[in-house]
Amino acid sequence: MLEHLVSNLAKALRYSQKSDLVTSLLPRTVGSRTLSRPLCSSHSRRQHQRQQRHITTAMAQPPLESPAFTGKVVSAMRSLYPEELADRSWDNVGLLLENINRPQEPEQPTVLVTNDLTIKVAEEAIRRKASVIVSYHPFIFRPMKAVGLSDPHQRILLQLAQHNIAVYCPHTAVDAAPGGMNDWLADMLNGRFDVARRSVVQSITSPLPQGFEGAGYGRLVELARPVSLSEIVKAYSEGLGMRYLMVARPKTVGQQMNPVRSVAVCAGSGYDVLKNSPADLLVTGEMTHHNALKATMEGKCVITVFHSNSERKFLRDRLQPQLQELLRRDIQAAEVLVSEEDEDPFEIWDVRDLAI
Repeated sequence: MLEHLVSNLAKALRYSQKSDLVTSLLPRTVGSRTLSRPLCSSHSRRQHQRQQRHITTAMAQPPLESPAFTGKVVSAMRSLYPEELADRSWDNVGLLLENINRPQEPEQPTVLVTNDLTIKVAEEAIRRKASVIVSYHPFIFRPMKAVGLSDPHQRILLQLAQHNIAVYCPHTAVDAAPGGMNDWLADMLNGRFDVARRSVVQSITSPLPQGFEGAGYGRLVELARPVSLSEIVKAYSEGLGMRYLMVARPKTVGQQMNPVRSVAVCAGSGYDVLKNSPADLLVTGEMTHHNALKATMEGKCVITVFHSNSERKFLRDRLQPQLQELLRRDIQAAEVLVSEEDEDPFEIWDVRDLAI
């Protein structure tokens, strides 16, 4: 028996040197007979060879990775507006759609900046050969169980993936950062009025990145002397480039407007941030009917300009030059474009101008 075992072991080792396969080092028995050949077959050899080919092919394929330019865009955005500043209790920020490095297709160092990622904006990015879209508003908010063409957001996802375009969304990180969206809105009062003090309306409770200690949501601007509501309305009309603004105010005897001593601002839909502010005037993109009623019953005035109109101009005034400057430190050919298709869905129509 021992001789059979040694013989089988020697044969198996010789076979393994040729095929890298050892199916058994032990003898097998049929009844009382011990068979001296190792347990292997032509079928198992073919199966092993196929497995080896699959492993070799998989090892030959390089791992998938993002293009270097996409990484630089993400790093630049995070240095300007760290994701730690975003309100992640509901917001969805970061690199929401990644693209793939294709050495045979050099990536265009072009970024398209937009407030909202619509089908028109996605098609614009394809047409203008952008490799990364920076969309202020996230275009993915809720979990998806399928990705199809019937849903417009899912269609955008498919189109951009097909053309290898990444999407980065910063949203409330931009709102909260010092020098970001809400400071930009507060700056529209500078130079026109004497500003005594500026502070954050809603603080961030989590640890802040170094250099961003003044971050938070909303801004409260306290004026050195009271000014009229109409003066502030005009300041925001010019600052936002809008002719029409919506105003809600307390109705008093004789319709006299109380002077404004403090202004609280928050881009987008800002009531939840501003509702406990002691300001005389709340400035935001949109506010519901009942929230506006409550504010006026509390003696406050309200200015709204439609949601994205409180945000869009910031992209051209601040974000585009900031991002382009950072990218060109490493890539001279980098270009940051501002979308020409992005616009607020609402328009104001004067029925007197309608040709009926």
